[in-house]
Amino acid sequence: MRYVMVQIPKTPASALPTSPTSPAPPPSVPTSADVARLAGVSRATVSYVLNNTSAVRISEPTRRRVHAAARELGYVPHAAARSLRAGHSRMVLMPVPDFPVGRLYSRFIAELQSALSRLDYTVVQHGTAGLHDDEAARAWAELRPVAVLVPGSALGARGVAVLKRAGARAVVTFGPETVEGAHALLMDHEAVGHCAARHLYDRGRRRIGVVMPGEAGLQPFSVPRLAGVRHALRGTDATVTELPLAYEEEPAARLAARWRDLGLDAVFAFNDEYAMLLMRALQDEGVDIPGETAVIGAGDLMLGRLLRPRLSTVHLELPSGRDLAELVDRAVRDPASAPERHKALGASVVHRDST
Repeated sequence: MRYVMVQIPKTPASALPTSPTSPAPPPSVPTSADVARLAGVSRATVSYVLNNTSAVRISEPTRRRVHAAARELGYVPHAAARSLRAGHSRMVLMPVPDFPVGRLYSRFIAELQSALSRLDYTVVQHGTAGLHDDEAARAWAELRPVAVLVPGSALGARGVAVLKRAGARAVVTFGPETVEGAHALLMDHEAVGHCAARHLYDRGRRRIGVVMPGEAGLQPFSVPRLAGVRHALRGTDATVTELPLAYEEEPAARLAARWRDLGLDAVFAFNDEYAMLLMRALQDEGVDIPGETAVIGAGDLMLGRLLRPRLSTVHLELPSGRDLAELVDRAVRDPASAPERHKALGASVVHRDST
């Protein structure tokens, strides 16, 4: 038996058929060298332009050419590489608050983000549901932010120390109290309750209810507001009744159904959303507003002005986003500076038809 050896010529890989389902190779990522070639400048010039370096003078036509080349190629600077060159990141981290966010707070955050962006910082919101103090600080520190802005009372002195050891140059807290080692925007929510209570008392109301929200995360606001009401009415002939209420129609209807049994002639409803919820339920029960019961909220929302009767409210004055952005920038530039303390919440009554 004979065997014949037959040599089969090799087929180039490029000639082999490809499966229609085979994924295409990923496109190459554009680099600063590509931008430099397209713009006709050096890589150093690309770096100076795209990182907004002010120490080197670059002509405006050159800046426009570099930006145009970067847009054409889809190139964006590498944040980690920029951080290594600068010795720190430009990231400002804001933990997502664990309380319902209203329009007032959202507007403040949008203004702050815009102001920080103009100072060449990037704002990142970070979700850490259920984490507090040390645990939360460690989770935030993993991202190596240059600054952390903490709403509420989720951070203590140990958490501030964790963040600073990880390279955070500025930690700013928003809340009723200062935290050791952190800059503070002091939110005096007692003043909100105090304003509302004095207004109701001056309008002749003596049996005053105070809504205590059932939503998780609102206690840092509701408890001091209640304390402000009690403080304003201390030594007077007025009484204060706490009214637990979930932000839903059915609980509001149940509370309204027993309203006359409570004998109240006024209510501070925590904020405008709760005030509108309760006022609608009271009107459905035939309770005259403000004849039988005066209603006041807080926050001065546009919807409150559209109601009939128009809703009285406590107007809240938050700090400007620009002022806070400048505080962050000062702290980043001089991390050894003493912590600044600023009163950050003004309160004044806007009297309308509901009281």
